Amino acid sequence: MNTTDINNADKWQTLDRSYKGKFPFRISTTSYIYPANIIPNVKMLSAYLDEIELVLFESSQKDNLPTQADIACLNNIGQDRKLKYNVHLPVDIYLGDRDPATRNHAVATIKKVINLTDPLNPTTYTLHFSLRDKTGRDATDKDRWKTAISKSMDKLLESNISPANISIETLDYPFTLVSDIVETFGLSICLDIGHLILYDYPVEAYAESLLDRTTIIHLHGVKDKKDHLSLDKLDHKQQSTIASIIREFKGTVSLEIFSFRDLYNSLHCLDTMFSI
Repeated sequence: MNTTDINNADKWQTLDRSYKGKFPFRISTTSYIYPANIIPNVKMLSAYLDEIELVLFESSQKDNLPTQADIACLNNIGQDRKLKYNVHLPVDIYLGDRDPATRNHAVATIKKVINLTDPLNPTTYTLHFSLRDKTGRDATDKDRWKTAISKSMDKLLESNISPANISIETLDYPFTLVSDIVETFGLSICLDIGHLILYDYPVEAYAESLLDRTTIIHLHGVKDKKDHLSLDKLDHKQQSTIASIIREFKGTVSLEIFSFRDLYNSLHCLDTMFSI
């Protein structure tokens, strides 16, 4: 779909109500709900949500990142619509790789994205401590991997980047593996509840131990070992558990999904969850 279609609203589905200020937390979703680039997505969603997760997963090509003109436009939209942003840092980087050059490239990429998006004053930057290296293999020597992660963070935080503004995401391994790194560097946490469900980790136990350092929660449905689905794919017990966790949360809850249908269904499901 051509991005100029943003001016032809009848070609785009819109939400049926605004969710700004509706919940104790800031409600957010990704910048890829509509089949277009970031700017049209933000324009369409800005009237309905408190925050947008700028999904910058890929960094290998320059056109995958916003331009400075894009950032200026996003800043204007944010000011006009009282919209905040959070940034999901690239996932095609490897802070724990054996190769120092690969780690240095990862650090440089993160710094570049943070410097680019800094004018938006994001609520947090979400970062993966991936177990995988650039070949796609998982680290077998966890101590060596953790040492490499720590060296990468030392270099990253040399740039006066506040560690509290970086949220380390719960992934496919037990978070206890990196909790000491998070504590040592004073980092924050991205509690991805969808990942916890997908990988069969105890959601309530994780929330109890991590919520005090959590600045952003990722929510998405899980079914048949597939995630990033709408929340209505979760069963009643899972929805009730999530509702109890986020009911008093004051940070950002981002619906990490990638279609209008999933966003629409998830927001209506969230309404129902808050009535449980």
